[in-house]
Amino acid sequence: MKKMTDKKNWKRKVGVHLLACTLFVGSIGIPGSAAFAEGPSDPAPVLQPVGAANGKKVLFDNTHGQTAGAADWVIDGAFSDYAQALANQGYYVKELRKTAPITLSDLTGYDVFIIGEANIPYKTSEQAALLQYAQNGGSIFFIADHYNADRNKNRWDSSEVFNGYRRGAWSNPAQGMGTEEAGSAAMQDVVSSDWLGTNFGVRFRYNAIGDVTANNIVAPSQAFGITQGVSTVAMHAGSTLAIMDPQKAKGIVYLPATSTKWSSAVDQGVYEGGGVNEGPYVAVSKVGLGKAAFIGDSSPVEDATPKYKREETGASKTTYAGFTEQNDGTLLVNIANWLSVQESYTSLGAVSGLTLDQPTSLLAMENPATSTEPQAEPWAAPAAGYKWWDRCTFKTGSYGAGSCFTNSAPTVANPITDRTFMQGSSAIIIDAASTFSDANGDALTLSAASSNSGVATVSVSGKQLTVTPIGVGTASITVTANDGNGGTVNDVFTVTVSSSTSVTSLSEYFESGTKGAYAAANVTLSSGSWMFNNALIGNLSTDKKSGTQSARINAAGYIQMNFDVAAAQAIKLSVANFNNDSGTTWKLQKSTNAGTTWTDVTAAVAATSVLTEQTIAVNEAGPVRFKIVVAGTSGKRINVDDFAVLN
Repeated sequence: MKKMTDKKNWKRKVGVHLLACTLFVGSIGIPGSAAFAEGPSDPAPVLQPVGAANGKKVLFDNTHGQTAGAADWVIDGAFSDYAQALANQGYYVKELRKTAPITLSDLTGYDVFIIGEANIPYKTSEQAALLQYAQNGGSIFFIADHYNADRNKNRWDSSEVFNGYRRGAWSNPAQGMGTEEAGSAAMQDVVSSDWLGTNFGVRFRYNAIGDVTANNIVAPSQAFGITQGVSTVAMHAGSTLAIMDPQKAKGIVYLPATSTKWSSAVDQGVYEGGGVNEGPYVAVSKVGLGKAAFIGDSSPVEDATPKYKREETGASKTTYAGFTEQNDGTLLVNIANWLSVQESYTSLGAVSGLTLDQPTSLLAMENPATSTEPQAEPWAAPAAGYKWWDRCTFKTGSYGAGSCFTNSAPTVANPITDRTFMQGSSAIIIDAASTFSDANGDALTLSAASSNSGVATVSVSGKQLTVTPIGVGTASITVTANDGNGGTVNDVFTVTVSSSTSVTSLSEYFESGTKGAYAAANVTLSSGSWMFNNALIGNLSTDKKSGTQSARINAAGYIQMNFDVAAAQAIKLSVANFNNDSGTTWKLQKSTNAGTTWTDVTAAVAATSVLTEQTIAVNEAGPVRFKIVVAGTSGKRINVDDFAVLN
């Protein structure tokens, strides 16, 4: 194949195929100028079915370094022969291009997803999307290459990306990377795992075999018909696979016995002398309702019509007419045809008459967790200024050049206020949805940590924090917003937990008094007169209460004391969402001038579905009265019960 830089000398005559190219460009399903788009934000190229449509759709990945280095694995570039052959079979063919991670919705609606040499590792969220897509009935074709075919010099080659772990870097997928590189968006949510082997029953071996013609072809009757018309398949520096679970995976094309390794192999290159023991060159798998196929070299798939320049240097690329060599094209179309047919069996053992493979014997050095790098990576230093994770550094004419942007880190828009608790108080929920802002509109992921878990702990669910007081003292809570593009910002607030040696000096359980409407009015309760504005006394089964009644407050509304207490060390109350309502917040206010002005004791706090007791430090030594204010979604309500003043 056209291996990395000029490390591979593979010479042969290449036909120009002008007619085929003309047919391809003419069938692009977007205007001519858009067909030559240069970045992920431009319209993706499309091939419409030629002749009668078969109703099937194929999507080619171009989100994970498919055009890095010498690669040009796009449907209007060096994968155009394959794409056109599928269109000639009646398939609708499109390229996936985007900057955000792959999601299940990107793949839904397509019968086959073809991934040519992914050189940027998949995030765990993307792995989950790919697996769910297959389990739901979609099919994936993984096209890999030999070990160390690292196109963008990020230390990851396609075999490692597909497998889910980097050789010799199990404990740290970013091993050897600088701070900027490791902190880049591309390296976030990347976690080592034996993902392919565990879920698809195969694993790409990290061997590197040279120029070999595979002629050990499994009979069509034992290969789901995929090898019909296939006698030989070319390999020009590639790898094989290991069958990990014969109930899931089966080899269909094998190499002959060989000792021919790639001339730049960093280890022995050939692991088991070729043949069946080396593992299949081409394999298939059944995953849930879907399927998968695998090949250890991109050479059979490529053609001689690269579209883009090299992103690292701007130099022209040289690719080769592999699709028309041997029976490569026949095999590849047969693979797509098999993948596109959904079948309900979920295990190869359920296929009548099918002989299952034996698991491939592996070398000790192939253990994912204990593997080592045979040589330092990357295999060569990147060109000056080139950063594989930053399209701003890509050279003119390469895919993505000129489509970069400068990321702005998120900022703190509304800092979270400090919190005070009495010892023994229940946890509170803080809504941090408006705490941070991001100029780029990035979706922010929140995390949080406490400086002293003996005083208070914190957990995060989406944009909500749960703070739980533990013991007397002070703790700093640091909340971090991450934009997924390398930008982060912290907001820090203080939690103080005081000793609970106080006694109750006033209680209000809302069991006396009557108010059945939301209109503003004073209500005489056991503790004294209270103003209820857009609030009432609730006694329905859907009111959350510890007795027979509780206060029900509508957004926006409040209840407040019309009288002072002599002093208040803390306030204790219980709060919950009314019925199944949500979208409201509440806060406690106090007045030390007989209700003329009010100040916040707490920030806005989200209620939960269960009546939850809160103890709030106030520390007022003189006369004071209190108000509970509800805001949020109009018409949504909360219940308040068991109000007490502690001294």
